[in-house]
Amino acid sequence: MHPRIDTLVDLALEEDTGFGDITSQAIFSSDHVSQAQIVAREDLVVCGLEVAKRVFYRVDPSVIVDLVAGDGDRVNEQETVLRAEGSTISLLTAERTALNFLQRLSGIATLSRRFADAAKKSGSGVRVVDTRKTTPGWRALEKNAVRSGGCFNHRSSLGEHVLIKENHIAAAGSLLEAVKRARAFAPHCSKIEVEAESLHEVREAVKSGAEIIMLDNMSPAQIRQAVALIDKAAIVEISGGVRLETFADYALPGVDVISVGALTHSAPAADLSMTMAIQPEK
Repeated sequence: MHPRIDTLVDLALEEDTGFGDITSQAIFSSDHVSQAQIVAREDLVVCGLEVAKRVFYRVDPSVIVDLVAGDGDRVNEQETVLRAEGSTISLLTAERTALNFLQRLSGIATLSRRFADAAKKSGSGVRVVDTRKTTPGWRALEKNAVRSGGCFNHRSSLGEHVLIKENHIAAAGSLLEAVKRARAFAPHCSKIEVEAESLHEVREAVKSGAEIIMLDNMSPAQIRQAVALIDKAAIVEISGGVRLETFADYALPGVDVISVGALTHSAPAADLSMTMAIQPEK
């Protein structure tokens, strides 16, 4: 698990439980013990279970947590993904924070699986990747959720490889000048990717020797022309507004990668809930 996870968990718990759980503390004694389970309320791809488990432990190390599923598993409605036993107050205190992590990450994994299935169905061999459009501080978690859903990661930070976009080109004066400067500065092992918004820029990107050319917000017809211009001289990436409903229109011959920001910035939260076993009256 990523070393920063405890920091995120602690921030979330401080936000929700910094002043304690007044409701649970008012109703239950400190030695009251219960069992709980987290259940899927819809068919989904689960992700974030280790983080949810960590939430319970950070609230109370004595809570016993059993993971019934694993990240990346397809889970049917009403299936249990996690069981926990321990202090009733601790279980209830951890509930919302654990679910927030699970619902967000499972939502990303579920949407990613739909895109991965669409890519497989297309038969094109295209790879679907995410972007850096992630929740601040959550990038490692959200990119793991993308992988759990069967898609792939684009760069995780600005330092991973060179990606020359429209603002770089505008500030440098031209695409060719931007590539020239980047190639002189970047490590020998760093690939250079260039964003192209027109067929003219595609020609310049090919001329520059860029290893990856990103075709930004182009129509399928323009993409076909661009692929012909590139003629296998670079990896071809598609970016901009590709949806599940239109995926087949963009998974064209010669396209290697389709980047989809929606995997992380627009994935709906998955529906999971925690239920407590009813304790008999004494």
